[in-house]
Amino acid sequence: MQTQQQILSARYGQQPVPDMLWNDQIAALVSHRTARAYLPDAVPAGALEAMVAAAQSASTSSNHHQWSVVAVSEPALKAELSALAQGSAGQGNPHMHEAPVLLLWVADLSRNAAIAAETGTPNIVHGHLDAFLMASVDAALASQNAVVAAESLGLAVCYIGGMRNSAAEVAQLLGLPSLSYVVFGMTLGYPDPQRLSEYTPRPQQAVVLHHNCYDANAAARALETYDQAFDGMREALAGRFGIHLKTWREGVRGSVQAAYMDGRENLRQAVQGRGFELK
Repeated sequence: MQTQQQILSARYGQQPVPDMLWNDQIAALVSHRTARAYLPDAVPAGALEAMVAAAQSASTSSNHHQWSVVAVSEPALKAELSALAQGSAGQGNPHMHEAPVLLLWVADLSRNAAIAAETGTPNIVHGHLDAFLMASVDAALASQNAVVAAESLGLAVCYIGGMRNSAAEVAQLLGLPSLSYVVFGMTLGYPDPQRLSEYTPRPQQAVVLHHNCYDANAAARALETYDQAFDGMREALAGRFGIHLKTWREGVRGSVQAAYMDGRENLRQAVQGRGFELK
């Protein structure tokens, strides 16, 4: 079992780490790493149900439960979804084929809209941007609780934001009702111990933690140490997975250019076509 110092060193590299309280649950959370290689073993019976119970126990806006999840295990359907997620560059997600289950997390206003329609209640709120945001946040909160549950069972995950590359096509393929869309996907399975992902260092806490007011200058100064910490893991990742890695800042700069969108520039049109007016 790793010590607190070993876990924090993996998470932050050589960056400053503040004193903090510590327990087994925090250790498990800080030890998280994405899995992009899976064993063929099936997800055990009851695991998905335990994950959903944990997901349902997450905070949900006004107790409205505006999310759903679709579990896909059929290989042909997973292959179709993988093709939709790969984007125009043709960079696929091979772990979507390896993982025995693909979870599609859905922002879902359809149930509550139907409840309002039962009595002819005018649905004013669901036409506004805030309702879209609430449902998307609900899905994100639920999914992260599910991740914690999965990892406690020895399973691992990888979030798939590329499901938004072809949001309309994904919704149609899954038969989603109006007022719902897939926020992201998530591969699920047992990680292959011979092909474990490296830990990705995070910036030191001074980058993201502000006290009483936002201090952009202090955050920028603290961020200087992250470039070196990130650079230290680039070669290891590239060697193991053949990934072309840039410096962290180069990656950020690339993420604001048009090529990064990979179809997501059509997301507004897609979700409006699903009934979200986004007023």
